[in-house]
Amino acid sequence: MTRYGTWVSYSGSARLILAIILLAGAGGLIYAAVRLRRPVRLPRPGSALTAYMVLAWGLAIVAFLGGLAAYASQEVRERIAKPPPADPITLVTLTAAVAVFLVVCIAAPAPCGRWTRMSSGAIAAMAAAAIFELPFDLVIWTRIYPPVPPDPALYRSLFFVPLVLIELTTLSLLATSPMVKLSRTSCCCLALMLVVFAVWALAGFGYPSTPVPFAMNVVSKILAFVTALSLFFPERFPWRRQSQPDGDVEQAPASAGC
Repeated sequence: MTRYGTWVSYSGSARLILAIILLAGAGGLIYAAVRLRRPVRLPRPGSALTAYMVLAWGLAIVAFLGGLAAYASQEVRERIAKPPPADPITLVTLTAAVAVFLVVCIAAPAPCGRWTRMSSGAIAAMAAAAIFELPFDLVIWTRIYPPVPPDPALYRSLFFVPLVLIELTTLSLLATSPMVKLSRTSCCCLALMLVVFAVWALAGFGYPSTPVPFAMNVVSKILAFVTALSLFFPERFPWRRQSQPDGDVEQAPASAGC
């Protein structure tokens, strides 16, 4: 197994099993896209539920910072802490996040107020990152290297459990934006991201320090951000003709509301 600075790449049959799991997930999303006849608005939470959702998101961040501190302290105590490897992806992520934020703020429908534009832009940027990071973190969870003694599984959990909770609570905030609708395009873009993950898995899902993992990381991350944009602007990705049970044809919704 090839070891990089942050996780151990997959090898042998593990690569094929991971690729099959990812392709199965992509297939499920394609099936959902076929079944989804028109963009569907997410149920809007009330003010009390929204407050609880934001509180859960904040608590998850606090828990993550605590787990990260415990993880880093144990690494120092065991003298296995090392400088992080070169990170060629952060600039791509930040650039895409800023672009998504600006697109949502500028291109939001006219009825949307300033607060709705700003909050929706922030949620879109965070959700786009979470769309990528959630499956990514589940893939590398058990592969983090070096293991932290005396209980590597415990310290990995201290890091990843609150991190996954941040990602899940971030995605839940999508329901608070009046612009968000689930569409066929969203499902298809997410399915394409998982397909790229599957190709990356066949190559070992290694750290992006070589051309192939780097390309797979960048392409899948771009697809995650396109997925987020399609949630906020389903009318920009219209399905012109959609079959109805009675054989009629319906025009896709023209615009998103606030």
